[in-house]
Amino acid sequence: MLVPLQLVLAARPFLGIEGAPELSIPVALLWGVVVGWTFATVGAFGGILAAVGHITVLGLGGFASSVAETDPELSRRVTDSIRVSNQWLVGFSALVACLSYARERRLVPPLSVSLGAGAVVGSVLVPLLSAGRLSLRSYLGYFGGFTLLVGAYLLWESRHRRRSLRGEVRLEEVSLRRVRFTFSGKSYSFPPVLPFIAGFCVGSVASLLGVGGGFLYVPFLTSVLRLPYYIVAGTSALAVLVGMSVSITTYMAVKKVAVDFTLLLAELAGVALGSFIGSKTSARLSEVHLRVLFALLAFYVGLRYLSMGFLGESLLPP
Repeated sequence: MLVPLQLVLAARPFLGIEGAPELSIPVALLWGVVVGWTFATVGAFGGILAAVGHITVLGLGGFASSVAETDPELSRRVTDSIRVSNQWLVGFSALVACLSYARERRLVPPLSVSLGAGAVVGSVLVPLLSAGRLSLRSYLGYFGGFTLLVGAYLLWESRHRRRSLRGEVRLEEVSLRRVRFTFSGKSYSFPPVLPFIAGFCVGSVASLLGVGGGFLYVPFLTSVLRLPYYIVAGTSALAVLVGMSVSITTYMAVKKVAVDFTLLLAELAGVALGSFIGSKTSARLSEVHLRVLFALLAFYVGLRYLSMGFLGESLLPP
């Protein structure tokens, strides 16, 4: 039994590429725990940490950068693999969240379908248009800008209390022109075309950067459709799951983007464990303090990757 275990835990080059970083399965597992715990406690920053793990912790970004001049095609292949690997972790985390929200009846299925349909269109078009074309520097620049946006959102959210409305969603009317439902004694309605457009925009960004983008749905659902946050979280998680599933399928089945499944299995196991730990510890931690902490970390990570992408070097240590 010891030899097979040693073989499983042994470091191996990414995708079997000569000169690629030696991937440590224990490190991948532990980073997955960090990502899963973050998704369960803070949410929005989990997708950022998934990307940071692949780019920096596991060294894939450095490898893609090192071969950018000598083998640009390989560099773009590794960049695509980073994006899709991020999506696997985000999609799995969204699945875990959806199972919990469904049990609590915190989903509005017609709204999720409308958001998901738009996300499907964006999640198909972006891989078809960008796979094999996006350089690591461009990806880092765009990702850095997105991370700064996440930091601003976390900081804003830490200063605004959510109303704790609770209840069950009850559908009253579903048609192509209008969806109407009641929640906590109040009636809500919307035209399905609006969430379709929002889903397309968010799905496109999420597919391009390999992040969930679930937090981008929140301002639309709470400010435009004026829905209570209690059902927004579950509905946006389901839309993210749909978008990530379609994006992953398009990248891998249509554009033939390769991922390291040994690495992914270790990370997904870590995400599952981290999500469980997060569900048990989140009630004991200050949500406001956590969001401020991760907002500051997002500003650091965002500025670092933004400068690396658009200036060619990091303005911040290390």
